[in-house]
Amino acid sequence: MEIMYERVAGLDIHKATIVACVRLGAGRNVTRECRTFDTTTDGLRALLAWLEECRCSHVAMEATGVYWMPVWKILGEGDFALIVANAAHIKNVPGRKTDLNDAMWIADLLACGLIKPSFVPEEDVQELRSLLRTRKQLGREQTRHVQRIQKTLAEANVKLDSVLSDIMGASGRRIIEAMIAGVRDPRRLAALANTRIKATPKQLYDALHGRLTDHHRFLLTLHLRQWDNLDATIREIDQEVEARIARMDEEVKADEAPFRDLIGLLCTIPGVSTLSATTILSEIGRDMSRFPTAGHLVAWAGLCPGQNESAGKRKPVRLRKGAPWLKTMLVQCAWAAKRKKDSYYKAQFFRLQSRRGPQKAICAVAASILTAIYHILKNGTEHHDLGADHFNRRSTEGQTKRLVAQLTRLGFEVQLQRTAEAA
Repeated sequence: MEIMYERVAGLDIHKATIVACVRLGAGRNVTRECRTFDTTTDGLRALLAWLEECRCSHVAMEATGVYWMPVWKILGEGDFALIVANAAHIKNVPGRKTDLNDAMWIADLLACGLIKPSFVPEEDVQELRSLLRTRKQLGREQTRHVQRIQKTLAEANVKLDSVLSDIMGASGRRIIEAMIAGVRDPRRLAALANTRIKATPKQLYDALHGRLTDHHRFLLTLHLRQWDNLDATIREIDQEVEARIARMDEEVKADEAPFRDLIGLLCTIPGVSTLSATTILSEIGRDMSRFPTAGHLVAWAGLCPGQNESAGKRKPVRLRKGAPWLKTMLVQCAWAAKRKKDSYYKAQFFRLQSRRGPQKAICAVAASILTAIYHILKNGTEHHDLGADHFNRRSTEGQTKRLVAQLTRLGFEVQLQRTAEAA
């Protein structure tokens, strides 16, 4: 196999140690030297000095949990190309698994140019990404506490979630706090609900007529307090995100667009809010030159199926894991875009839903939104909706073939004759 780089190094990273292998030479004249370093700051400084002493041009390592991040930040000061690879893409031959063999295998793959570098954003974008991921985790914790409140109310035979769509809204909070305070009369509890809710007074009375004990009130107090604490923490994260975006815009380069302007551009897409636009930018960055085409970005996000072909037959393949934080946010945006009237995304969803089902249809809409995001960030333009009639405005020949095929499947024999107006 052709050797691309003559002076490379492979790193096998663990929690406490790093096994490094330096590969020098090409062809048969190859020498390898392996050393083990601690993952402390002094140990990483020693590793950096050794790699520079060996005059390595490229250094590769696996993305192992979070252990690679401090290694990346310290070795990034070196005068060589640093590569982080997906561990699934550089798996060694089974039965030969040792730390030394892994480091040597990574070095050999790197020398032959067989390691595809993973996308690692700038440090300020990484910090913004970490904040928003933490925010999402806290939001999930909030949801779990809401579910625990619903479970506690169900044990007390209080059907509050059947008459209120959001039990943590204004009406739900007033009713739950009154229950905790000791109010038992269903009529007094029902009077606390907003008059604009859809449930009738009789439905409210029946839903709130339960058997709430002191045990249930104690659990409701705990879960409600935890929900409030999480809500306050999320507000602190939102303030920190705003402050970081302001600092990033102050330090923006002359050839780059301010982060807040890019957020405003992404918000022109149906279904994309300020929070989701900020999250998407923190996951993919603002520089689209690292992705050759929009298809590469969609594939990196895991919104397109892989390939599985054997004996000339293509087998069905599920979506890859890709970037799970980005994918889940795009799917949420796709569900919101699907509800917008007279939009291309709504037409695309219902067009695919009839043939492929709602899950595949919503993933296709998410891929379309990500494609639009790619071109918006690359060209700096606002989003222009293609319209709900986009598929009807396509070439008449393709539309004719599709309609004829539908009638043929229904058992009709079709003979086409062009009218005088169409001719």
